[in-house]
Amino acid sequence: MAKLRHITLSTDDLEGTAKFYVGSFGMKTHAQQAHAVRMSDGVVNLTLIKYRDDEHAGDERGTEFYGIHHIGFEVDDLDEAGEKIKASGGTLQGERANEINVEQKFKGPNGVVIDIARKWQGTS
Repeated sequence: MAKLRHITLSTDDLEGTAKFYVGSFGMKTHAQQAHAVRMSDGVVNLTLIKYRDDEHAGDERGTEFYGIHHIGFEVDDLDEAGEKIKASGGTLQGERANEINVEQKFKGPNGVVIDIARKWQGTS
């Protein structure tokens, strides 16, 4: 079963945005980098990101887009979930690996970017 476990917000003010979510909702910071802050409420990972350039932003919205950039679902089987997404009208945009997991990125039929992975930092 898929579970919503990840939301990425694109911002031009990492520090101020992080302070807002910590102060307002008690989010805990798990990692901070030059261009990203990863935090969690223990169930959902919230990543705040300030994209360096349009290439890193990953799609046509570029670095000037601020708001919900993409959402992510934790799945048991990447291949099975990916096939279901494609069968439902989504298109594969790519795959990347980081220190925590392997993510596959899709675009849904309404243009929403969706990541699937086996785990996100700070989630249950």
